Amino acid sequence: MAAIPFPTNQVLIGGSWRDAAGGETLPLINPSDGALLAQIARGTAADIDAAVAAAQAALDGEWGRLTAAERGRLLARLSARVIDAADELARLEALDVGKPVKQGKADALALARYLEFYAGAADKVHGATIPFADGYTALTLREPHGVTGHIVPWNYPMQIIGRSVGAALAMGNACVLKPAEEACLTALAFGRLAQDAGLPPGALNIVPGLGEEAGAALSAHPGVAHLSFTGSVAVGRLVQAAAARNTIPVTLELGGKSPQLVFADADLDAALPFLVNAGIQNAGQTCSAASRILVERGVFDEVVARMAERYRGLRIGPALDDPDVGPLISARQRELVLGYLGVARDSGLGLVAQATLPATLPAGGCYVAPTLLAPVAPDHRLAQEEIFGPVQVVIPFDGEAEALGIANGTLFGLVAGVWTRDGARQFRLARGLKCGQVFINNYGAGGGIELPFGGVKQSGHGREKGFEALYGFSTLKTVAIRHG
Repeated sequence: MAAIPFPTNQVLIGGSWRDAAGGETLPLINPSDGALLAQIARGTAADIDAAVAAAQAALDGEWGRLTAAERGRLLARLSARVIDAADELARLEALDVGKPVKQGKADALALARYLEFYAGAADKVHGATIPFADGYTALTLREPHGVTGHIVPWNYPMQIIGRSVGAALAMGNACVLKPAEEACLTALAFGRLAQDAGLPPGALNIVPGLGEEAGAALSAHPGVAHLSFTGSVAVGRLVQAAAARNTIPVTLELGGKSPQLVFADADLDAALPFLVNAGIQNAGQTCSAASRILVERGVFDEVVARMAERYRGLRIGPALDDPDVGPLISARQRELVLGYLGVARDSGLGLVAQATLPATLPAGGCYVAPTLLAPVAPDHRLAQEEIFGPVQVVIPFDGEAEALGIANGTLFGLVAGVWTRDGARQFRLARGLKCGQVFINNYGAGGGIELPFGGVKQSGHGREKGFEALYGFSTLKTVAIRHG
């Protein structure tokens, strides 16, 4: 598909592209080379006010009158538009996020699959009848919240739009989307595709801008009935506090320090690609990144050696070259990750392997060499804190009980992987791990559009993806009819 015709420097409100109310823009930087990609609109509280009003008007008008089946047909049409535009969306994501093209293409196809899934599910959410007192019929209805706010991060814009906006639209909500100021091209392109697919004006509104301006205004807006936020723990607390003042529900998907547990009886040939790829995908900038690899002592040296061999073969380069690992999103993020590597060096952690940064990399790019550290103590900062970069630590353990204690021994609880042939152990650990998803002899289940996703502890609360998201983006009404 040719370039998607959307204005990079405007907001989408009520079906119309317009300049931000303040008339200001923000620079969007290509992390592969530091060059200016585009100017984006600097949305403010005034734009959020207008977007919320447009969303409410859509609920009161055409969008709110559509049946569930009609909403599903629109989402199916939008899914087809995304598939047709997948190559262009992948290119935009590579430029914007620094993600290798093949990963951007996978994200575009995941967005299409989310829309397809929710298109088919839109008319499958049913209420229930409840046995009650004589002379009554009691039933429940699933209804949309109303206007929903969606604050999505820069690392997976398309996937998170799919799982949150897609589900919210399927349930009949009208959405105000605030993409990250570091990466919002595919969010804006999605707005144009939604228009082309026939989504009624105001059903989806998009306001780029700074988190402390547009994001804060959306979080605190009294016209918003539900918020979905994916991002850091610190900002998640601010979002939840703002929402609490309006007593509205919030879905938070925050940080992670996700472990993979490798036992001596594991199929190491099957495990190795997952152990490495889940840590360096998108340059490690993934909430569910496998940043901790826990290995039973009997196979520790072998696993570390085999991971190190893979690390030394990684290709690093600009995103459009489709390497194994591209740049980090920004110079600021690069400095944060380099700071952690400085801590590793100063505390004497073993540097097992580090990929080579080619001398030909653009000088303005935000590159960090993927780094493997072992052995690392479970309580070390690099084993406890989210680094959000291509850095993995390997931690030895003796036996199942110690492995479980180490795995659960952080403030986070998003995802975990377990590698063992012992069926009873698989079930014990699936129950014992404190997290939102457990993968046995795999990691990530290929994206798992159908699988509810979210965390516990400081990884957040609420679930998106799968059918469970439809319950989160709706509210339950009980009706009791006395008829005698």
